[in-house]
Amino acid sequence: MKRLTRSNEKLVTGVISGISNFISPRLDPVFLRVAFVMITFFNPPLILIYFGLILVMPDEKLNISKNDTTS
Repeated sequence: MKRLTRSNEKLVTGVISGISNFISPRLDPVFLRVAFVMITFFNPPLILIYFGLILVMPDEKLNISKNDTTS
């Protein structure tokens, strides 16, 4: 089951790229970032939802094995 998490591939906080990965891993986050900026221009309270998502969305965990012997 997919979880909505903030991405480690972040420009600011990783919220938009996390949403992009949740929708489709092949979707480029740049498209959603541009759409978010354009929509926020006409609907400024959307910024409050963005800050709320920063607080609510957990960080994405890195898959690092303990047996990784690369040096």
